[in-house]
Amino acid sequence: MITWTLLPFSSLTTHQLYALLKLRTNVFVVEQNCPYPELDDKDTKQDVYHLLGYQQLDDSQSEPELVAYARLLPPGVSYPQVSIGRVAVAESARGQKLGHALVAEALKGCEQAWPGQDIQIGAQVYLEAFYKSFGFTRQSEDYLEDGIPHVDMLLSKA
Repeated sequence: MITWTLLPFSSLTTHQLYALLKLRTNVFVVEQNCPYPELDDKDTKQDVYHLLGYQQLDDSQSEPELVAYARLLPPGVSYPQVSIGRVAVAESARGQKLGHALVAEALKGCEQAWPGQDIQIGAQVYLEAFYKSFGFTRQSEDYLEDGIPHVDMLLSKA
């Protein structure tokens, strides 16, 4: 079971911030062997939200672990439209369809924050079919971002 929390930057605890930065770095920098500017000055912008998915990984008394994360951005920060980025699932939690649950929760969060707005993403090309399953459509040719093939996709609310 995943517990979801959606917070603006100013409401993140230091532990939450550390956990989300660690997860993002582990997935996007270490696993993908892709040095890039992870801290891109978008996290702290007005109306940016951080979606945190926690899971109790065992029956011990330990704290739940951050296993899923996405960043929800208002229009004008990454694209003219609302955007979802930094979608990540911890390696230890993969194979449980958490990516689907994460994107579904991110879409709900976008609808709450910016009702009826289109959502633009820059998806890794290998995930195009995954995002199509949520209604996103291809909006660009393939392009390289930090050495990884990407494609712009749009979820139209019209």
